[in-house]
Amino acid sequence: MTFNPADRSISLGGIRLSDLAPLVDGQVPPHQLEQADQYGIRWRLDDGCEVELSVAGETLSLTLSGFSGEKRLAALGLRIGSVSNVRQYLRNGYMSWDGSYFVEPAAAREVVKADPTIAQGYASTALLPHDGSGAVVLGFVRHDRFQSRINFDFAEEPMSLSIETLIDKKPFAGSVSTEKLVLFAADAVEDGLRRWAQMVAEAAPEKPRLLDRRITGWCSWYNLYASLDEPVLREHLDAAARFRDEYEVPLEIFQIDDGFTPEMGDWLDFKPQFPNGIAPIMAEAKEKGFTPGLWIAPFMVENRSRLFAEHPDWVVRSRVDGTPLAPMKFFGEFRWHKRSEEYYVLDITHPGAEAYMREVFRTWAREWGCGYFKADFLHLGSTYGPDEAIWHEDGLSRIEIWMRMLRLMREEIGDAILLLCGSPIWAPVGYAEAMRIGRDVGVSWSGHYSAQSLLRDQTARGFANGILWQSDPDCILLRDKFHELTDTQLHSLATFAGFAGGVLMTSDNFDELSDERKSLFAALLRETRPNPSRSPELGKSPISYTLGTNHLNRPAAISQADPVLIQQKDGPEGVTQLIFNTGDVPVELALPNPLTLAAYECRVVKRDGVEG
Repeated sequence: MTFNPADRSISLGGIRLSDLAPLVDGQVPPHQLEQADQYGIRWRLDDGCEVELSVAGETLSLTLSGFSGEKRLAALGLRIGSVSNVRQYLRNGYMSWDGSYFVEPAAAREVVKADPTIAQGYASTALLPHDGSGAVVLGFVRHDRFQSRINFDFAEEPMSLSIETLIDKKPFAGSVSTEKLVLFAADAVEDGLRRWAQMVAEAAPEKPRLLDRRITGWCSWYNLYASLDEPVLREHLDAAARFRDEYEVPLEIFQIDDGFTPEMGDWLDFKPQFPNGIAPIMAEAKEKGFTPGLWIAPFMVENRSRLFAEHPDWVVRSRVDGTPLAPMKFFGEFRWHKRSEEYYVLDITHPGAEAYMREVFRTWAREWGCGYFKADFLHLGSTYGPDEAIWHEDGLSRIEIWMRMLRLMREEIGDAILLLCGSPIWAPVGYAEAMRIGRDVGVSWSGHYSAQSLLRDQTARGFANGILWQSDPDCILLRDKFHELTDTQLHSLATFAGFAGGVLMTSDNFDELSDERKSLFAALLRETRPNPSRSPELGKSPISYTLGTNHLNRPAAISQADPVLIQQKDGPEGVTQLIFNTGDVPVELALPNPLTLAAYECRVVKRDGVEG
């Protein structure tokens, strides 16, 4: 990296970043340049404060100082007015479901007007030059104190960036600083992103919880959904045990998903279908050699829950009118198998709410024998800033609030396995063993909950697998019916998810599967150790766009790129590649050896030919 203080620019990897300026509360304030040298830049603001950009090797940071008393900033950061020679950039989502993908500014200039989400990312990005195969990686390395955001403006050439740490009006006296930011060039896109992930791991206050085995098992959701009772769970438990024993494969987890509690928030109560509670079926799972698991959405409180009726002060309130914030509302026919019309956010900063959640996790782990926790909808605890939400305790950033829930979970469940879903991705390093990296698995190839989102997110987020946590691509569909996938599509998706080398689970009843499908899943399970795949072609494909709609029927940029995906593993026997034609027409590939793939077909290929 070359920092030129004379013209306030940074050059590396074929990309030039210039026209640097301070960014305070989302705006470039009136300022004058006071000093620029090899150590950084200092600006004096018209209000008498100073902002200093510190440059030390690959590390940048900004500090606002010179104020008296207490300062409550919404955000602090750096405006890069000109970023030249960028062909594509990585738009990194902040939580499991909002996706990560590459954007080609020149092609997206029109669709971004209707879908600005493609121009806002979080935590890090990779800038890909026009004339090279590498990348410039820019990313924050600490994520457990503040959320960090990157905005891309490419209405005109060259594009510009706004890089901010969201301070969330946390009070500071004397000075306030951003999180540290690293900026470096890499010869290959994924190598650069993996290096950034390693920096995140090293900066985290807790070491990543990396298991020496893949997380494998059965989850009730994508087959039974909320139609749960003891007999049907026992039926699936017996089937899972028979499959495991017959095929002699590891199948560790038996996880009961949503459907056993009456309302969100009433985590110690049960539906009438469970007159004996959930502990007996958990004990049966353990007797059969499984680790029993349960689903929970700890930040969710429904309006008809007993918890809300007894403790209405335990939910987050709107800054506008003081009513409970309701990020989810179901006023029509669909009620998501509950009676409630509104879903509120638990205020974990309230001592009573914190004590209750500690009791919940302690009970589940120590009395009910839960050894695997799937914690869902966690983004609800980090979505709202101080302009929108009133929390019981003032003066905390949204991530500090969110981390309270995460820390108490880990404290109460001990060494149980924790998988996070609908969660901020980068903050929980060191607290969770596994992370969902995309949306829920779909029953069709295309659409809002579809196979395509798995392919996109696994490819763009796979670099963190095995460094920060195990990636969870969600459950694999194996059944022959009740979905809209062809045999080829289903087989290819299962193989793709298995080859990724992270979490491997299904929801299907093993007794209802064909021998071919059971053999497919068994073959995937026999790779017992985490072995993350790589994406050697990441960022190389040109992208085009059309304008469609998302799951909320809002405008959304729909991208089209090369339909062939390549995942790769290096082992003692050489290089193994998974080559997946995700398109609806056959393709012929040269590769080291010629290969023809039918529509939606994938093959696992070694240097000496096709393996399977």
